[in-house]
Amino acid sequence: MRHTPAVLSRHAARIQRVKVPAIDAPAAQRDPAVVERVSDMLADLERRGMDAVRDYARRLDRWAGDSFELDADRIARSGDNLEPALRDAIELGSARTRAFAREHRSHLQDFEFEAAPGLRTGVRYVPVGRVGAYLPAGRFPLTASAFMTVGVAKEAGVPRVIACTPPQPDGGPNDAVLYAAHLSGVDAVYVLGGVQALAAMAFGLIEEPVDMLVGAGNAYVAEAKRQLFGTTSIDLLAGPSEVAVIADETADPIIVAADLLGQAEHGPNSPAALITTSRRLADEVAAEVERQLEGLATAEIAGAAWRDYGSITVAPDRETVVELMDDLAPEHLEVITDDDDFYAEALANYGSLFLGPWSTVAYSDKGMAGTNHVLPTAGGARHSAGLSVSRFLKPLTWQRIERDATPLVAEAVHVISESEGMAAHDATATLRLERIDAKEQVPA
Repeated sequence: MRHTPAVLSRHAARIQRVKVPAIDAPAAQRDPAVVERVSDMLADLERRGMDAVRDYARRLDRWAGDSFELDADRIARSGDNLEPALRDAIELGSARTRAFAREHRSHLQDFEFEAAPGLRTGVRYVPVGRVGAYLPAGRFPLTASAFMTVGVAKEAGVPRVIACTPPQPDGGPNDAVLYAAHLSGVDAVYVLGGVQALAAMAFGLIEEPVDMLVGAGNAYVAEAKRQLFGTTSIDLLAGPSEVAVIADETADPIIVAADLLGQAEHGPNSPAALITTSRRLADEVAAEVERQLEGLATAEIAGAAWRDYGSITVAPDRETVVELMDDLAPEHLEVITDDDDFYAEALANYGSLFLGPWSTVAYSDKGMAGTNHVLPTAGGARHSAGLSVSRFLKPLTWQRIERDATPLVAEAVHVISESEGMAAHDATATLRLERIDAKEQVPA
């Protein structure tokens, strides 16, 4: 998440860059060593199959079990191992995320359209058949990940959704992650992590190959998804988590600083940016970030991210703020101003938008808002949206052309095909014209 040189150059004389990133490079750039390692692993996994899966699981995850698949009873009982408050929170997040997805699905309706008498076309929304979800459970288990991947896929109507999640030190799954998957309607769970998990789902090593891989992960998981695209579909290529805030003089610097650090905490290369029309607020937020870092348990991570990838920019007016922020195209975007509606209407490039001082990214991260947290990063919001129920649906077009509509359509196809030199295309149209001329029906 960084500005393009053209935009910075255009506004250089009008903006103040109170803090710039210490590292002038994309946070999500691909590491050649990771690319090479993943490529080697995928080739080995495709060649040796489950023998390679077991080898990598033992070596990388210290797996020592007999089977990767969890039985249904173990999945169903996973909530019993949780503190009641955590269990209640997971149940709330699952319910809200599925409710939002269900409402979204209700607005995606099949339709048909008569372009001309006897020429009907339409769209059917059909879910993909099989989805494989990766559920991270490393340094920070992403409990809500199952809501966004498994649960939303199920609300889309996907018949079979399986999940892989890496083993914990005791060899079993993380119970909170597992319970979230259970509530989300998962059909099967495999205690399997990393590149080998994605390969097993994509190549059909643990059951039939999936049609789509979804879910976040570390650099190796993200690179495996990139290389497996084509073998299967994927949701999107997401890098380190990003947050940006638009704020003015009415914003509370304590809240703004907290929200910047809330996403910087994801990892040492997670960008966080503030663009404001107030120099006073810019200075106060800069000081407040440093103050909050002093008492933050994850300061080693968030502090490094803020130092290396954090930025604060002061713009002269709200129109410039919009242009600068659309150029950044952040994954998460908060707006805390006295005219949030203006920004909501004017902004176009972001993964998900959080309006007003009572909205924060963490509410979506943990599933409480209901919206999806699998979102585009590294400028991807300029051209792509995040994961949603629509991503699991194929809008399949259809057409039915009757005899009476054929002359106009077929004659136009004949003219175009003849100009292109595509004789076989031409014949499919002219043969039908001949049938009409001969008062014959097209053979069934």
